[in-house]
Amino acid sequence: MIATVPSAILLGIDGQPVTVEVHIGHGLPSFTVVGLPDAACRESRDRVRAAFASTGLDFPKTRITVNLAPSGLRKVGSGLDLPIAVAVLAAGGRVDPRALAACAFVGELGLDGAVRPVPGVLSLVEAAGQPAVVVPAASAAEAGLLDRVTVRSVSSLRQLVASLDGSEPWPSHQAVAAASPPPCELDLADVRGQPLGHWAVEVSAAGGHHLLLVGPPGAGKTMLASRLAGVLPPLAPADALETTRIHSAGGLSLPVNGLVAQPPFRAPHHSASVTSLIGGGSTVLRPGEISFASNGVLFLDELGEFPRTALDTLRQPLEDGAVRICRARQAVSFPARFLLVAAMNPCPCGLGGPLGACRCTPAERTRYERRVSGPLLDRFDLRVIVSRPEVSELLDDRRPEPSAVVAARVAAVRAVAAGRGVRCNAELSGPALDRVAVLSSDAKRLVEHRLRSGRLSARGLVRVRRVARTLADLDADDGAVVDERAIAAALELRADVTALLAGSWAA
Repeated sequence: MIATVPSAILLGIDGQPVTVEVHIGHGLPSFTVVGLPDAACRESRDRVRAAFASTGLDFPKTRITVNLAPSGLRKVGSGLDLPIAVAVLAAGGRVDPRALAACAFVGELGLDGAVRPVPGVLSLVEAAGQPAVVVPAASAAEAGLLDRVTVRSVSSLRQLVASLDGSEPWPSHQAVAAASPPPCELDLADVRGQPLGHWAVEVSAAGGHHLLLVGPPGAGKTMLASRLAGVLPPLAPADALETTRIHSAGGLSLPVNGLVAQPPFRAPHHSASVTSLIGGGSTVLRPGEISFASNGVLFLDELGEFPRTALDTLRQPLEDGAVRICRARQAVSFPARFLLVAAMNPCPCGLGGPLGACRCTPAERTRYERRVSGPLLDRFDLRVIVSRPEVSELLDDRRPEPSAVVAARVAAVRAVAAGRGVRCNAELSGPALDRVAVLSSDAKRLVEHRLRSGRLSARGLVRVRRVARTLADLDADDGAVVDERAIAAALELRADVTALLAGSWAA
């Protein structure tokens, strides 16, 4: 007999529909899986056989051939264990094939017959294309995020068989309501003596502008950067669903209700490889940190310690909001629309710049400076030089504004940007800028000097106009013209860190 069961596999973060075909015929007992399975998928024959034995089901003692269609597509992962087992049951007559109509199956089998979760259930359920999908009980909340699909969850193969033959009803699962996010423990009010840094964090969050903080150790760069995500508004429904798909496909833990509703904050170590940052792999193409940070913040602490090759791979995703990974057998595209925040010292010893006590040799400073290329620096909308706070500021009893107050202003600016058809002002294109960020005559004269001296590029001019638009929105100026004051403030937040890194700060 022949039985077919719909399922899906994961390619990148997207699902690909797969049909599991099982043929039970005459011949010596064997279990063959064809259709380009990888090692994990091919080993499903042993897991299925052991699950049958542990559950007390009779395994057909004849020739079994499993085909994973389309046969020309590489099948990866263990998510086809459950559909293979169900197809064997149907082909062997243990389960009525009519009970499988309009239903897909996704899940891994344990040797004891338990049905275990697999990465990317949300994408797999969507790709299966069936009105109903059976998933592991641990993945029911995630799969239930798709309202148009009936989700049935099981915790074991025995439970599944009982539900399919009608001896027991399908197990019920209740949707978990989204809990209100806990108050953020990292508050901007904890950072003393950094008014310029506070301002830069607010502007960065309000407009989605990439931020670079340069200063000596202990100045508060990391404290400021780690608190930026706490002032961002909750994710929009579409962004939350996209972020959930990415995190699920990458095997990251999800909230209890299955939905990632708050902007993610990712802070990889400076020893991270190119693949871990960008994504990729050999047989399984996995999202990288820039994709995990999509719709949130990617924080690169000690930017000057990252390998230059890894940093330069960020340039294209920063412009396009996506990264395409190409390999010999397949190519996938990962979302990479993130807010980049970085912090670095002015030199390897950290005492250069305003402190004027650098102990580095010229060769060490040159190597450190070359880690961060000019094109990457040009992609930072905000470049702020952070100095060590004064003692009086550290001991002052007055606290800066808390994150909740700043978050309210950020949300208001984001709402204005949404009225322009973008998520934030950093996404304003050239034609849109010409409508909402027209330079006044005084503002044009201000940027003309920077352009003629080579201190501002064409890309930099666009970014300065976007920042100026954000500054005007923070001041509740809804006019289409940005004046000299907004442009001057935007230029102030775009310090010449190249000179600082080169050691010519004192000059």
